[in-house]
Amino acid sequence: MASLFFSYSHADEVLRDQLEKQLSVLKRQGVIEVWHDRRIGAGQDFAAEIDRHIETDDIILLLVSSDFLASDYCYESEMKRAMDRHDAGEAIVIPVILRACDWRGAPFGKLNATPPDGKPITQYPDRDHALLEVAKAVRAAANRVEPRHSAPEPVPLHASSQARRASTPRSSNLRLAKEFTDRDRDRFKHESFDYIAKFFENSLEELERRNPGIETGFRRVDANRFTAAVYKNGRAISRCTVFIGGLGADGIAYLASESTESNAMNESLSIRSDEHDLYLKSLGMQRSTESHLSQEGAAEYYWSMLIERLQGK
Repeated sequence: MASLFFSYSHADEVLRDQLEKQLSVLKRQGVIEVWHDRRIGAGQDFAAEIDRHIETDDIILLLVSSDFLASDYCYESEMKRAMDRHDAGEAIVIPVILRACDWRGAPFGKLNATPPDGKPITQYPDRDHALLEVAKAVRAAANRVEPRHSAPEPVPLHASSQARRASTPRSSNLRLAKEFTDRDRDRFKHESFDYIAKFFENSLEELERRNPGIETGFRRVDANRFTAAVYKNGRAISRCTVFIGGLGADGIAYLASESTESNAMNESLSIRSDEHDLYLKSLGMQRSTESHLSQEGAAEYYWSMLIERLQGK
């Protein structure tokens, strides 16, 4: 069984949890065993435990984001030692690109990252698909790990009952409710807005490519606002503006016209959370929607409001 270590910033803990769930089958099949710093028990030496796994584990996942690159501990201590072991053939280092950042100039930039082509997980329309790509890369790496052969130590006969007592059963239902900070909500809001903007830009390009007589326009006004338009034979059929704001500072609003300044809106999404995840929720000003919208679901919801005029709905 290959041992796997997560090197990550605590700002990315939600994504780390989602990735660990995607690796569940590999753990159940005995392909890997995983470890990260949240497994450190009370009274244990924090740095010593991390160092032990950095020095001995077979696979080291670098969960790369701007927070990871900015962390002196992640970058200087964990990543550099991991790369030393990788270069020496003692471990397999896999960069996992969580969020968009300038990672290619880092020491691990020479390695083949996952998801494929280094596309950040948060930019995938289907996040589960991105996490599955990471799981595939981990399985392939685990298959390359040389089995460890060590002679078992003889066990005295009287020790069998002690071993049974030491192997304490426990529940796997250990997940606790998370508390999300204002920083977590702000990061999710801006990541969601950037995702929606890229979703619109790509969809407009594809709409124009597939349909003769259709032209489109996309304009990123600033970091917090973009406009989109669809033309048929030169006549504007549908326009919209999507911007951060609306009802409350944590909203992402939709206006069914182009505007570079107005805060008027026809719909608004707010950032909400349950016990485990952040999500988007519409006010239902246009229609009823699912109560929990992913970034993809939110982008598809706003896109349907733009395209319905062209589809005659």
